[in-house]
Amino acid sequence: MSQPPSKSASTGKKIETAIEKALDPLASALKRAAQSAGSTPSKASAPGKPGLMISPLAVPFPAIAPIGGVEIATARAGFYKHERDDLVVFHFPEGASCAGVFTRHKVGSAPVDWCKRQLDADKGGEEVRALIVNAGCANAFTGKAGADAARRTASEFAKRFGCRQRDVMLASTGVIGVVLDDKKITARLPEVQAGLKADNWARASLGIMTTDTFPKGSYAECEIEGVKVKIAGVAKGSGMIAPDMATMLAFIVTDADIAPPVLKALLNLHVRTTFNSVTVDGDTSTNDTALLFATGASGAPRIGRVGDRRLKEFSAALDAVMLDLAHQLVKDGEGATKFVKVTVEGAASPASARKLAKSIADSPLVKTAIAGEDANWGRIVMAVGKTEEAVDRDRLAIRFGPHVAAVDGAPSPDYDEAVMSAYMKNDEIDITVHVGSGRASATVWTCDLTKRYIEINGDYRS
Repeated sequence: MSQPPSKSASTGKKIETAIEKALDPLASALKRAAQSAGSTPSKASAPGKPGLMISPLAVPFPAIAPIGGVEIATARAGFYKHERDDLVVFHFPEGASCAGVFTRHKVGSAPVDWCKRQLDADKGGEEVRALIVNAGCANAFTGKAGADAARRTASEFAKRFGCRQRDVMLASTGVIGVVLDDKKITARLPEVQAGLKADNWARASLGIMTTDTFPKGSYAECEIEGVKVKIAGVAKGSGMIAPDMATMLAFIVTDADIAPPVLKALLNLHVRTTFNSVTVDGDTSTNDTALLFATGASGAPRIGRVGDRRLKEFSAALDAVMLDLAHQLVKDGEGATKFVKVTVEGAASPASARKLAKSIADSPLVKTAIAGEDANWGRIVMAVGKTEEAVDRDRLAIRFGPHVAAVDGAPSPDYDEAVMSAYMKNDEIDITVHVGSGRASATVWTCDLTKRYIEINGDYRS
């Protein structure tokens, strides 16, 4: 939906600044193109797929300080026809740890299979030295040929960088059903090796984009026993977003010294309320991957036990980074114009609350009503009732922000259509539903469903 000129201009300026920081030459070109066309910066083309406009909900890419022990490089392998980086490599020092969480999709991709196998092996996650990511080809549903391509990629990198192939993590995103041409990656390894830098986070976030319209990053600092540690992460995702996991790639690095089992416990703890609590369209990808690396370069004491009290501040900071990235995925939902928080209260159990919230957040009827700025709470009632979860109809209450639409199973006597319509024009919408069956609650974040979603996905492979 259109925004007031002053707000749009402000948002456009922030987005322009963010892209300039991320990739100066590209940002300058976009700026010149926008000015020559007489359009505002907020209407500039996104740096990913040609023809996509930057999301009106876009947020600036943050300043990310170098994380000790990690170097990053990007290159153009040629998985896309247009000029852009589509290969990203992270290089880690000896002794780095890693853990991951992955899609539960029954048709997992070759790189997902590879990472799970290495991390599940004896001493898995110890001495991880690299991560190779490509955009433009998912290498999913590609059988033995795809698995062989993944193995060759890891093997060639290991030979060049002097490590075992099991120490190389892989991730891919893009079109499903196309075997990865690994020669395109290995041909760029000399260029990648020469281009490794500690401050390439912004370029990395651009290199992993598909239909994303802005680069996504997050950064936090905390302390472990008085020693400052850093946490940085980048993510990609825009469509095919649904829990278990959201269709996305996320790569987070810390300079803390944390053993793989502890990293895995932390990821599993926080993924449920972050990456697994966002949805754009209810579809889950074959390639969803979140990897957490620890370089140990901060000098903080090593943490080798799950539940160590020294991790309290670190755990909170990691959660904040993961939630920030998860929210950015929704704000870049394909065609999105509204960021929507759905909270269910008074449910019989946490699982029930989560199922109810997801039903609301995934409903095309609810999402299109939000796109039309219509507080159609009847569609929310529909989404709640169809789940077969425990709901007390006569205690059901619905709020849009602070405004009550329904109470005690009936329309609110104080309902004001004008007030509600004004609220629905906001970029961010809060929907709260009390179902009167218990004390449990859950929150899911989503976006609206617009015509642009169809346009983007109608020609995804072109």
